[in-house]
Amino acid sequence: MKATVEPIRWHGDRLELLDQRLLPDQTVYVTCRTAAEVAQAIRDMVVRGAPAIGCTAAFGVALDKGSKESFAVLAKSRPTAVNLFWALERMRKAKDLKAEAEAIFAEDLAANRAMGKLGAELIPKKARVMTHCNTGALATAGHGTALGVIRSSKNKSISVVACETRPYLQGARLTAYELMQEGIPCTLITDSMAGHLMSRGEVDVVVVGADRIAANGDVANKIGTYTLAVLAKRHGIPFYVAAPLSTFDPKIPNGSRIPIEERAADEVTGYRGSRWAPEGVKVRNPAFDVTPAELITGIITERGIVRKPTRARVASLLSRSPAGAASGRRGRR
Repeated sequence: MKATVEPIRWHGDRLELLDQRLLPDQTVYVTCRTAAEVAQAIRDMVVRGAPAIGCTAAFGVALDKGSKESFAVLAKSRPTAVNLFWALERMRKAKDLKAEAEAIFAEDLAANRAMGKLGAELIPKKARVMTHCNTGALATAGHGTALGVIRSSKNKSISVVACETRPYLQGARLTAYELMQEGIPCTLITDSMAGHLMSRGEVDVVVVGADRIAANGDVANKIGTYTLAVLAKRHGIPFYVAAPLSTFDPKIPNGSRIPIEERAADEVTGYRGSRWAPEGVKVRNPAFDVTPAELITGIITERGIVRKPTRARVASLLSRSPAGAASGRRGRR
């Protein structure tokens, strides 16, 4: 299934990034010719989504031919998404930088399609699927993680409840946009409406993405994810996380050790030049929160599904050979 949006365009001597800050109103590409320009684009959220950040960073290194400065500036762009550091580490070991960056991109796309196929088996027919933030083609090399699962379930006559995802509105601006492009029925709600809909029996399953997964299965994702997981547990609704293997960080023992990015106050006090909060008010703007593994029904990866994740089950998944996971059914835990 071909993605209807193309967030990353690689031309060998330049990288074009779809400016997601302007969606859905405008389709504009930002051209980057250096690693510093790529890092700025990541920091300013021209591009966002953990897998897409990793792919973009790899191309940034290739643009600067692997200079020491390129690695340094890209590593400082955003702290929470581990895919960024995973991609940089791969690029450090690569002999052919352009080929390696292209391989990272192609592998992410293949992983998303594999996750979509596995995850679709978990989605009932005519399910009402709630999702948070944007985890589609815009956040990856293509197809998507959680939204990829939804795309792959399209033939089941599903519908989607998309949380707006304050404060940056990725759900309202980007997820709703992708679903409408795809022709998948979508209802947009404010984040605070999720519990109400669950209590009325209007949600059958929750599927979200991840920016970093600790060794014990704790998941860092867009702020508000933890709230949805608690609500889903309260109402007996399955809560799934879809993420590629590159999102796992076995060096981090649990979620309390995951660095949480704090972003600028003006993302909370207003939007696109409009201000609604009083001048001088104190603001907190953590971009992510951590969902404990005990609240997660399963983690969907390209190598299989970790059900009721624990440290041992995550370790088993990560040690499994790709060939042994060719069958999604055989590779589950």
